[in-house]
Amino acid sequence: MHPNPSLRELARSLGLSHTTVSEALRESPRVKASTRERVLVAAREIGYRHNPLAGALMSEMRRSRSGTFRGVIAVIDLDGPDQRPVNAARYHRELTRGAGDRAIELGFKIEPFVVGHNDISITRLDAILQSRGIHGVFLLPANESPDLTQLNWKRYAGVYADYIIEHPGLHSVCSDHFRSMMMTLERLHALGYRRPGLVLTRHLDERLLYRWEAAFQAYHNHHDAFSWLPPLLLPEINRREFTVWFEKAKPDVVLCHQAGAIEWMESCGASVPRTHGFCCLNIMVNVVPCAGLDLQPWLLGVRGVEMLIAQIHRNEYGVPELPSTTTIPAAWVDGPTLRSAPAAPLPQPPATLATNLVAPVASGAPSP
Repeated sequence: MHPNPSLRELARSLGLSHTTVSEALRESPRVKASTRERVLVAAREIGYRHNPLAGALMSEMRRSRSGTFRGVIAVIDLDGPDQRPVNAARYHRELTRGAGDRAIELGFKIEPFVVGHNDISITRLDAILQSRGIHGVFLLPANESPDLTQLNWKRYAGVYADYIIEHPGLHSVCSDHFRSMMMTLERLHALGYRRPGLVLTRHLDERLLYRWEAAFQAYHNHHDAFSWLPPLLLPEINRREFTVWFEKAKPDVVLCHQAGAIEWMESCGASVPRTHGFCCLNIMVNVVPCAGLDLQPWLLGVRGVEMLIAQIHRNEYGVPELPSTTTIPAAWVDGPTLRSAPAAPLPQPPATLATNLVAPVASGAPSP
């Protein structure tokens, strides 16, 4: 038998029909347990690897007169609209739209599943995916650290659309938060700001392994362009603590996710963008027009599905031994919350007037 045996060759060596062997490799309950075990042992011994995509293709072609195949990618939502913050809904919609657009271009389609809603548990989800021949799983970002270890991962390829997932450790695709913060500070410096203040929720900072905060501090450590203002890190950003920080730190531009901070700034006497600026770290989470970062969720969805379908084509199923993270830098978006050009320098007094304002110092007398 050659190094890459076919299903029919495997069936012939066992004296079984190729249909029986195919179902045994899928661990179908229609095949006796003893037969399933015999097939699986023989397949391992000769190095045969079942390709679920090929099986799904043949099944679809038998059902379709045109022979057109569209594989299915499961888009898994672990929070659902009821559990997700309202301001995250637009970001998730763009992720899903990007995944769907690219899937269609590559001959697949997506099917959304909300875990924990409509009686779909992870165990039930596993059964549904198996019954429908779905082998690609695209996971939307979850508010809490997700755990999908109950899925039978030897059947699936998976990609997580956020920074890191550990249960199990899958490949992921997310925004390059560190690089995006560096780009943002360069842009703010070019616009003439000198006292940037960073405001974050602790949960978000921790979930991204402190990428926003680390880049903010690293930039200050290696550039003399800005005055250092300690970031405001809170369990939940609120008006009272923001106001205390704003009046004490006196930033000339605030970097924050929540556009509601603009009103709090103006209640302290700021005028945005005339005297102060506001830079949104994710413009998708606000309906208020802001200058700031587009984390490009549509493109993240596109790239994530490309990675996922590539795994399926390579027959790479299961939890990867060394999960990787693919990052995409954010795009800068101009907006009405930042000045469009550096502030004009304050007028200086005429040279003659400046000279007259300096009192002569008598020889030997201490200067004031």
